[in-house]
Amino acid sequence: MKNSFQCPKCDGYLNVEDRIILSADNKNGDSGLLLLDPEIGNYSVETNNHFSIESGEKYTFFCPICHEPLCSDLHDNLSRIKMTDEEGHVFEVLFSKIAGEKSTYKIIGENVDIYGEQASNYVDFINLSRVK
Repeated sequence: MKNSFQCPKCDGYLNVEDRIILSADNKNGDSGLLLLDPEIGNYSVETNNHFSIESGEKYTFFCPICHEPLCSDLHDNLSRIKMTDEEGHVFEVLFSKIAGEKSTYKIIGENVDIYGEQASNYVDFINLSRVK
């Protein structure tokens, strides 16, 4: 069994074969589907030729099933999905909404795995949210 990715709102499964499928809007209101690599830390993205991803632009990601925004409460620049690993552990996965910004966090309980060259941009928000 591979990792499964789910919407935190409707629990719908977001991955098919070797891709995570999300919908996205840009600041101009253009919409499209994104195919993301399920390997955390791999930032490859596929889109339709008519919906391009512009580096530095902020996108809003949505569940393609329930259409709810995949927002994190920790920072406006972070999106959120769930991941269940092969052993059944459920993680929260946060990733940047800014195209080209490589910042991803895999969280379970008090444990945070950090990925990406710009992960330091939000690590303080992640760590502060874990302090009780």
